[in-house]
Amino acid sequence: MLIDQFGRSHNYLRISLTDNCNLRCFYCMPEENYNFTPHSKLMQADEIGALAKLFVRQGIDKIRLTGGEPFVRKDAADIIRNLGKLPVQLTCTTNGIRIDDFLPEILRSNFNSINISLDTLKKDRFQKITRRDYYDRVVRNIRLLLENNIKTKINVVLMQGINDDEICDFIALTKTEPLEVRFIEYMPFSGNRWSSDQVMTQKKILETIATKYTFEAIPMGIHDTAKLFSINGHRGSFAIISTMSEPFCSGCNRIRLTADGKLKNCLFSKKETDLLTPLRQGKDILPIIESAIWSKAKRQGGQLDEKFEMIDTAAIQNRSMINIGG
Repeated sequence: MLIDQFGRSHNYLRISLTDNCNLRCFYCMPEENYNFTPHSKLMQADEIGALAKLFVRQGIDKIRLTGGEPFVRKDAADIIRNLGKLPVQLTCTTNGIRIDDFLPEILRSNFNSINISLDTLKKDRFQKITRRDYYDRVVRNIRLLLENNIKTKINVVLMQGINDDEICDFIALTKTEPLEVRFIEYMPFSGNRWSSDQVMTQKKILETIATKYTFEAIPMGIHDTAKLFSINGHRGSFAIISTMSEPFCSGCNRIRLTADGKLKNCLFSKKETDLLTPLRQGKDILPIIESAIWSKAKRQGGQLDEKFEMIDTAAIQNRSMINIGG
């Protein structure tokens, strides 16, 4: 097992396939004209497979594919096909645009679930947030997943003054559809112009939902990041990921591999560990991995203030969200 200095064991690996994306969401991508990583500097398909197998041998039993947008990578189908052979729960976070293109591979590889990033149910607002016009296709592809009985979750990054007026609209989706809507507190990353007054906290979200619905909390597991709630009579459920207002670091079992082969032991860690270079040099990288996991900070990469209102974004050393992997 991969264990850190605080006794946390890690069995969940998030692998970013690319920092490229077919959307330009302002909170994820610093600028419209973003310089994507050249393909030669990305982990190649066989390298992703080799690293994944090594992690699985160390106890990883869940792998989530992320980006950027993972399905824009040309060899994504080959990568998915190979990872689907491993004894893991295979999942993915996607913007949903290319679900229809990849549905056969998704079905063949037995994905445990698919998370769709969708921050608004309004077509004009979608275009404002993403700077692209793909709303109708995303909605069709969510329907396609449900029709094929694939467990589907919708990730909603909530921002005050941007989409916080749609909370109950998203909840309404769970009435007739077996969806899990996941509200995510807005987080600070390089270049996304974050400020604490934009954060819709868990407390505010629940207060808003309570104006229209009665809900019950579902008990959490030690590794859960999403606090899950049910509403009587609804086929689906909703959850809140309270990274800023109520962090869940004590039970963290997650590690991340960026598209260029850097291991991040926390989403907010300033330090990264290069695995791709020593892998290409034929070195034994297991001791490197074990050392990186052991050094994991107790809380939020050791960078964020316990009171999120006091965070100095200028002092944070990290990548943009698209460059880390969603």
